[in-house]
Amino acid sequence: MEIHPAAVVNPGAVLGERTSVGPYAVIGDRVILGADCHVGSHVVIEGPIEVGDRCTFYPFSSIGFPPQDLKYKGEDTSVVIGHDNVFREYVTVNRGTALGHGRTIIGNWNFIMAYSHIAHDCVLGDHIILANAATLAGHVTIEDHATIGAFSGVHQFCTIGTHGFVGGYSVITKDVLPYSKTVSARDAKNYGVNVLGLERKGFSPESIHTIRLAFRVILQSHLNTSQALEVLTREFTNCPEVDLIIKFIERSQRGVIK
Repeated sequence: MEIHPAAVVNPGAVLGERTSVGPYAVIGDRVILGADCHVGSHVVIEGPIEVGDRCTFYPFSSIGFPPQDLKYKGEDTSVVIGHDNVFREYVTVNRGTALGHGRTIIGNWNFIMAYSHIAHDCVLGDHIILANAATLAGHVTIEDHATIGAFSGVHQFCTIGTHGFVGGYSVITKDVLPYSKTVSARDAKNYGVNVLGLERKGFSPESIHTIRLAFRVILQSHLNTSQALEVLTREFTNCPEVDLIIKFIERSQRGVIK
């Protein structure tokens, strides 16, 4: 370990092998950092929190502080962060609440850009990008490979589907469909399949074509959501991507953006 003399590390913190802590960083009690992590200067990490291996925290990020929730009364909640995550400057991540599931959870290989905020009880999967100043309210779920554009806000309890793309300056108040491009100038709208993103992720032309056909049923057929689901279930058999879309819509609590 390499701990700068100007850093403050609580005796109750546990740091993994080869983890470094820069000048004026503060590591609190009940903080567990995995191996090969780097904590930059002026970073503050407060426990209870458990961080995996190879995570990088850039200057002035604040990780693991109590939730910004007036109902929070000091309950013993936590943050759990996986491996290979990057938290850029001024990122904030808050602990969970007792009325939620008690933990804010962040998966692996995520890139959280400067000034982004991840509120209490959020659950993030893997390979997610939050662009600068993206803001997640409490209880938000972001599925794998999703991207949230700069200065976008996501309403509490919303879900962003896998491979979903939210454009910059958007306000998201309903669930964002998997594989979709969703942008709002005022009211968020679905602009079809995130084709470029899927191509970059290695989706075959056949899979992309099938997803686009499914989106035509959802967005352009003038059917209501229930009727569209019936068509998808009947006409798109043995297609895992469409099956995922169907299940996403069926379990949506806030409705989906169309």
